[in-house]
Amino acid sequence: MARGPADDPVHAGQAIYSPTTLAIYDLVVLGISNPLIWRCPTRRILALYDRHASDDHLDVGVGTGWYLDRCRFPSTTPRVGLLDLNRSSLDAASRRIARYRPEVFQADVLQPLTVQTAPFRSIALTYLLHCLPGAIEQKAVAFDHVAPMLHRDGVVFGATILSEGVHRSAAARALMRTYNRKGVFSNVADSVTALDAALKRRFASVEIELVGCVALFTASGVTASGRA
Repeated sequence: MARGPADDPVHAGQAIYSPTTLAIYDLVVLGISNPLIWRCPTRRILALYDRHASDDHLDVGVGTGWYLDRCRFPSTTPRVGLLDLNRSSLDAASRRIARYRPEVFQADVLQPLTVQTAPFRSIALTYLLHCLPGAIEQKAVAFDHVAPMLHRDGVVFGATILSEGVHRSAAARALMRTYNRKGVFSNVADSVTALDAALKRRFASVEIELVGCVALFTASGVTASGRA
């Protein structure tokens, strides 16, 4: 996800994703932190993509594009969109999945989106929410903003790292403290209860699975309030 001064909390949550850090992201986050710190093997998140990524898919908060590069789309020529505030992440992910000729949108998901495009049948928000400022109740506005881009029969899914209502090892607690202090994370009060409530206010069907301190979520059936 770059915007604003360094003390802008939205900027802080995405500014770490420079070309330098993106070059080691897969190793540090996917190879080390996921299985050893957050106790959610990367393959579990990839499996979420394999189950729910359609051949008409939008990724919001794109990282390096690893999941899009590895997941099994139901078609060899899927329509793929990338939406992020950070230009470096968009460039890295675009290069990685260039074979899909992705549609690229640079935008802040915490603000109403003015993207003009056909709706998508699946939208993923993976490792995005815990980087957004505020409590779950505030940052869940991201779901409201992507709802107009979702097909009526579409599905929203993703993963987020929680602090409350999950088991956290000493290493996980220490790393979360560091990331929250630096503004990379903003999840000190993020709980499975709050995530569940935020999703159920917007979607008719919600499923959450906890793996370590990561919540894997799936939601469909956008309600009237979710499209407001």
